[in-house]
Amino acid sequence: MTGPRALALAVVAGIVTLVVVVLRGSGGIPDRPVPVAWDREVCGHCQMHVGEPRHAVQLVTTDGAVTNFDDVGCALRYLAERAPAIHRLWFHGEGDAWIAADEVGFVPSAGPTPMGSNLAAVEASTPGARTLADVRAGLGGAR
Repeated sequence: MTGPRALALAVVAGIVTLVVVVLRGSGGIPDRPVPVAWDREVCGHCQMHVGEPRHAVQLVTTDGAVTNFDDVGCALRYLAERAPAIHRLWFHGEGDAWIAADEVGFVPSAGPTPMGSNLAAVEASTPGARTLADVRAGLGGAR
């Protein structure tokens, strides 16, 4: 195959290869949040677009799979239903901050959340914050 179609396929293949290399970091499993393509990636639980960073959650499993969620509730339900082997789990806080699962707490959201969990991730030391274990237990998903 030659011509514009072959060139387009080569460009697409090159982009896919570059993305895989960047995400995998030369074969390693990500230890930091992977950039999210806001409003293009779908939630691993409800399949809606992940479009509101303030409520996003990202899971990296021990096999390197990265799954994004649009709401804390979606992430917690996914964890309860599928019990994946977690390598890293991050909750999006204010601004550009991601909060690791071992440092996160939850408070009532100031506004509606994408799927109605009404939970906002904050630092665990925030007064009145509930722990991840408490929130998971409240959804029937403590593990």
